[in-house]
Amino acid sequence: MFRDPFDIDNYAQDPDHYLAVPFVPTEEDTVEAMLSLAGVGPGDRLYDLGCGDGRIVIAAARDRDARGVGVDVDPLRIADAMEFAGWAGVEHMVDFREEDLFSVDVREATVVSLYLLQSINVQLRPRLLSQLKPGARIVSHAFDMGDWQADERIKVADGYIYKWTVPASVAGLWSWTGADGTPCRLELEQTYQQVTGRAWLGEIEFDLLGAELCGERLEIELQANAATPVQRFTLTFADGALKSAVET
Repeated sequence: MFRDPFDIDNYAQDPDHYLAVPFVPTEEDTVEAMLSLAGVGPGDRLYDLGCGDGRIVIAAARDRDARGVGVDVDPLRIADAMEFAGWAGVEHMVDFREEDLFSVDVREATVVSLYLLQSINVQLRPRLLSQLKPGARIVSHAFDMGDWQADERIKVADGYIYKWTVPASVAGLWSWTGADGTPCRLELEQTYQQVTGRAWLGEIEFDLLGAELCGERLEIELQANAATPVQRFTLTFADGALKSAVET
């Protein structure tokens, strides 16, 4: 008899294959919370690394009209996922691959979902940061990314869900011309989405009071001294270059 893939009780009689990460089915409510936190929608392509039976990819396609790819090293889980996708009627929207997590190419993903272990998340982190485009979202059930602090964290019945937005690479020296013709320079240091630095408008050095980096968009606040007004700029970075800078 066919098993409903979204009924966790189906797995009571089905022992896990204890691979690098044991298969633990994600509760349906947690799946929905992960998709909601990531803002998954019709324009997205979701990659689930360590997809197990494929329920996150299938839910994204079934409920949110998103395309998806599930990756797992266990051929039995991939077979389950393909069967479940057919049962849910979304087999034309999803793909399941028997592949190692550390070799999969995720450059097409706009969202990556994880339910692994913290140590594996940390090992995957350089690959995710180098391959994913700025603005891509990563959501992880239960485990964080070590010293890469999450942008958001929410509580669910069986733990926490964490979300990160992949930041553009903004470290370095940048220059542009202000609307009034003033030459502007910005020297930035970066640790993930945390940005510090200093700036010059003309020949005057400004303190960088605050910086908020989300994907390609960096918002900064500058002030020359306590007696001068705060100036705000929104900068957009893409393909390793400063694309635009607007005073706001």
